[in-house]
Amino acid sequence: MDITDEQAGAWTESFNSGKFVRKTSEFRDWISKDGTFDVQSGRYHLYVSHACPWAHRTLITRKILGLENHITVDVVDWRMNPDGSWSFNEEEEGATADTVNGEPSLEGIYNRAFDGWQESSKIGTVPVLWDRHHGTIVNNESRDIIRMFDTFSTSEFGNGNSLCPLELRDEIDSMINANYESVNNGVYKSGFARTQAAYDKAVTALFTRLDELENHLEDRKWLVGDGNGQLTEADICLFATLVRFDLVYVVHFKCNLRRIIDYPNLNTFVERVIDIPGVRETCHWHHIKAHYFWSHQNINTFRIIPLGPLEGVHR
Repeated sequence: MDITDEQAGAWTESFNSGKFVRKTSEFRDWISKDGTFDVQSGRYHLYVSHACPWAHRTLITRKILGLENHITVDVVDWRMNPDGSWSFNEEEEGATADTVNGEPSLEGIYNRAFDGWQESSKIGTVPVLWDRHHGTIVNNESRDIIRMFDTFSTSEFGNGNSLCPLELRDEIDSMINANYESVNNGVYKSGFARTQAAYDKAVTALFTRLDELENHLEDRKWLVGDGNGQLTEADICLFATLVRFDLVYVVHFKCNLRRIIDYPNLNTFVERVIDIPGVRETCHWHHIKAHYFWSHQNINTFRIIPLGPLEGVHR
């Protein structure tokens, strides 16, 4: 059947096959030391949702690289609007107003950056990296943003650490690519499937890859390199999905073959990342859980937010 309900929103597309297809990112400009968008402290602003794993990647990277005093942040309400858009709400704990442009919703940010956005029937997604100098969006692709944050850190605007050292870059990109469709996007393909065949295919691929990662981490701390020396972007990109898995995806997206707590190595990996100073404070459990169960009314008709789980929540 065709998806006609508003909740599917312009942030996804679904076809009669019942498969979930994620929209592409529209803004792909790049911050560099000698480009139009150069490296400057205080120039750039990040718009995020605490609920969103893609936005969570950017918050974790900003924290680990010591960029809090150089790149500011605003947070949308955890409640997604019926059309899939996001609003600001400074009265909601953990959320903020738009402190840069004063817009009531993220759509206002996109309207400022894209002439005709409102008429395009598109819906703005998080994260968004905004440039105060030019008054526009630089980029809304999480992988690009965390890579650009690395440039900030190694350009004396952070702590000097790198989550993507040149000698590991190819290995990092390969690992992120290998995990993207099966795991990061796989939970969504499972949860938003509209046919049994689409769901079966997605959830099987998801757990096949989780099994592979469990074996991969048998004698390793981290995903790439020698496995013991360095946290990288690959770890952060996987963590942002895994930390939501037992809390949300097992029930809400029917990803219930196993929990992360049932995988000893993956569970230890999640605990290892969350114990890095500053990471736990980027995990807003209420925003994460309430967002999914409340916002996706096409999946959870009565918006019942479960009390559990009592296990597998990394508090």
